Amino acid sequence: MRHNDKELIVVGDRVLVKVEDGEDRTKVGLYLPPSAIDNQAVQGGKIVATGPGLPMPDLGADASDEPWRTTGRRETRFVPMQARRGDYALFFRKAAVEITFEHERYLVVPQTAILALVRDAEGHEGHEEREYGY
Repeated sequence: MRHNDKELIVVGDRVLVKVEDGEDRTKVGLYLPPSAIDNQAVQGGKIVATGPGLPMPDLGADASDEPWRTTGRRETRFVPMQARRGDYALFFRKAAVEITFEHERYLVVPQTAILALVRDAEGHEGHEEREYGY
């Protein structure tokens, strides 16, 4: 995510979420019970950036007992993320880390803490809109 002359890069299987203040009904129409809002167990917000996903190990033919020895440079491959930029994410609040970037408040959330995603039907058909941040 770029802001002015700085770039915030999300790494691994994490997403950057613009926080939605706690209400009983979210902007996308999900209803959150009072118990979830009171103890802040669940929170929602819009995903503004995603990491590339989890890196996959190289299981090529030259795998040996000495993985630190490399015979050549291979391009890192990633397990793709389910979450995409523009999705609305409902996630466990305790797993999130709050950051401030350029005077804006965001949460960094691991994909494993996301309970549900709400995605608009139009504009998100393919994976080409995914932002990897690098």
